[in-house]
Amino acid sequence: MAVGHTFAPSPFLSWGTDLQQTPDAPSPWASISVFFPCHNEAENVEQVVGNALEHLPGVADDFEVIIVNDGSTDETAAIAGAIAEDDPRVRVVSHPTNLGYGRALRTGFESATGDLIFCADGDGQFSLEDLPAVVNALDDHGFVLGYRINRADPFYRRLNAWLWGLSVRILLGFRVRDLDCGFKLYRRDAVPVEEFISGRGAAISAELIARALRGGHSFTQVGVTHYPRQAGVQSGNSPRVIVNSFLDIIQLWRGLRSS
Repeated sequence: MAVGHTFAPSPFLSWGTDLQQTPDAPSPWASISVFFPCHNEAENVEQVVGNALEHLPGVADDFEVIIVNDGSTDETAAIAGAIAEDDPRVRVVSHPTNLGYGRALRTGFESATGDLIFCADGDGQFSLEDLPAVVNALDDHGFVLGYRINRADPFYRRLNAWLWGLSVRILLGFRVRDLDCGFKLYRRDAVPVEEFISGRGAAISAELIARALRGGHSFTQVGVTHYPRQAGVQSGNSPRVIVNSFLDIIQLWRGLRSS
């Protein structure tokens, strides 16, 4: 069921709606690229890719799975490489050193070849079982944002996310239900990667939305299931990531105001 959604005024704002999951299978698209940014996800990468390969045939006639190995120091690269060697639908793009979440997403978008581009965190906290509902919701929109129905994170992470979302709303003038939910679908023309400025931090999520809105693309939001992390260590709330994110968002705000 769709419901109305109110947004703060903004010079690059388009309207969006919220949708709940639907069991209906989507009409197959010509092609979709799915990528997962991974940093030290050796214990999760095989399960994440297997889950994607299980659900993607019902979404598109042609698909690819891209693992963006962001300078992992564990066995992520070796495991991902073995998966890609055994399955031509999977490929690996690696950074020689850890460049951060923002750069990993940019690499994923630059590497994707499909008509649609979907990205999800490589930590195993999402299932592509929810992807058909997201694709089905795209309709005439430029992109679809997932939001975590029951966020399986500790309180301090949820508090930090709320404060971050408030900062983005004040600076950039738009509000979404779950800014940094790592479950997003874009039409290729809604992602002007060559214009991106976000670097190591999480500001990339806000920049993706801001630039798509400036390009005249509307969006909708779909609830997705969020699972507890079963392995590996979360790094998104490290002081370095937080500082880099705020530096990026201020730079983005200045850039959008002057353009």
